[in-house]
Amino acid sequence: MERKEDRIIRRRRKRVGEEKKVRLVGEENLKKKVSVSLCVLIEGKMFIQTKIHLEEDPGDILIFLTGQEEIESVERLIKERLQQLPEGRQKLLTAPIFSALPSEKQMRVFAPAPTGFRKVILATNIAETSVTIPGIKYVVDPGFVKARTYDPLKGMESLIIVPTSKSQALQRSGRAGREGPGKCFRLYPEGEFEKLEDSTKPEIKRCNLSNVILQLKALGVDDILGFDFMEKPSRASIVKSLEQLYLLGALTDECKLSHPVGHQMARLPLDPIYAKAVILASQFNCLEEMLITVAMLSVESIFYTPREKLEEARTATKCFSSPDGDHLTMINVYRASNEFLEKRTVGLGKEMSEKILRKWCKDNFINSRSLRHARDIHGQIQGHVEQMGLCVASCGDDMLQFRRCLAASFFINAALKQPEGTYRALASGQVVQIHPSSVLFQAKPELLLHAELNRGVNTNRG
Repeated sequence: MERKEDRIIRRRRKRVGEEKKVRLVGEENLKKKVSVSLCVLIEGKMFIQTKIHLEEDPGDILIFLTGQEEIESVERLIKERLQQLPEGRQKLLTAPIFSALPSEKQMRVFAPAPTGFRKVILATNIAETSVTIPGIKYVVDPGFVKARTYDPLKGMESLIIVPTSKSQALQRSGRAGREGPGKCFRLYPEGEFEKLEDSTKPEIKRCNLSNVILQLKALGVDDILGFDFMEKPSRASIVKSLEQLYLLGALTDECKLSHPVGHQMARLPLDPIYAKAVILASQFNCLEEMLITVAMLSVESIFYTPREKLEEARTATKCFSSPDGDHLTMINVYRASNEFLEKRTVGLGKEMSEKILRKWCKDNFINSRSLRHARDIHGQIQGHVEQMGLCVASCGDDMLQFRRCLAASFFINAALKQPEGTYRALASGQVVQIHPSSVLFQAKPELLLHAELNRGVNTNRG
C-alpha cells in the first residue's frame, strides 16, 4: 500500500508543470536547470512534519530549509496548523536557526522542550555540520540548499537554490538519531538521489579569486594560469580576477605585484577592493571612517528585521540612517554603539559590558553577533594599518572627503540610473536594482556605488 508521504511526493512531481516555477541553476549556471514548485515543496514539508508529530514516537524534528524567508513562512504555517489540531495535540514548539538570527534566539534550539512537548527546528544548512543539536530524532530533507556561485563573465556573485549533493544528503540524515534510533524523511524519490552529484562543488570553483591570486602573487607565484591547483578553477575566473587586480592597481603591466600598493594590499586580510579602500583612505584623511566601513561590510547584515516587528525595526533603523547611503549609515551604527559603551560601561567588567551592549542591540534591532564581529575585525585591521605606517585620521564632519574616497576605491562597483528607473552596472552592463533594505531605496540617486551585487535577490545594496 502506498504511504501518505509517497503520495504527496508523487503529487508534487506531477504538479511541477502546473505551479509557478523557479529556475534553479547549478554547475556554473549551464549544466543543470531544475524547476520546482515552492508551494508544493512547503506543503510536503508541512505534511511530513504534521505526520511525524501525530504518529511517531517522542523526539524532536529537524527540517532543513533554504533561507530566512522560507523558515519564517514555514514557522507561521506550523503555528496556523497547530490551531486546527485537537487541544491535546498542540504541544509543539518551533525554534528557527539561521545565520542572521541574533545569538540569544539561536540558543533556543539547544534548550530542551518542556515535558510533553515536541520541538521542531527549522534550519538552513548551518545545522548540517556547524552545530550539533541534542534531542533530534527525525529529519526532513527537501533536497535543496542555497549556495553561493560566481559568474566571472558578469563579475557577479549569486545566491541560488540548487539540489544538494549525495554527501550533503547523507550528512543531513546523520543528524537524526545521534543519541538513539532516528528517521530521515527525504522529499524526493530514491531515483533522484542517485542523480545527485557525489560531493559539493569546491568553493574555489564558485567564488571570486581576486584575493587568492593576490596572495599567490605575494608568495612569488607569477604563472597563475599554469599553477597546479588541487581543484582547478575555470580560466575565465582567473582572467577576470587578474583584470580586477590590475584595475585596482595591485598589478603592473607585466602582471607583477605593484609597489607599494600591491604589496600593501597583500598585507591586509581583506577583499582586495576593501584593502585598496583602506590604503586610499590614508591619503584622503578618512582612514578612521573607512576602517569602520570595511569592518561592517565584512560581516553578516547588521540590522535584524523580524517579520512580526517590521514597523518597529524600520523605525529603529531610521535613527541611524544617513541620506548619503548605507556606508555612512553603518558608520553611524558603529559610532552610536561606541558612545553607548563609553557612557554606560565605565568601570564595568568585560562580561557585564557585553551583556549591556546585547541589550542595546536588541532594543535597536541590531544583530549583536554581527556588531561584535565587526568590532573584532576593526581592531585587527587597525593593528595592521598602524604597523604599515598609515595615518589613522578622521575627516570629521567633512563626509565629502569620505565619499570621494569611496568613489576612488569602489569605482568597479558603480551603477548608473536608467530612464526606466533601474540601474546598469558600468563594469558588466548588468541591469540591477537597489535592495529594499537600503536607505537609498526610495531616493533613487543618479549614480551609486554598491557593496555587493547578488543575483539571488536580483537587487543591489547601495
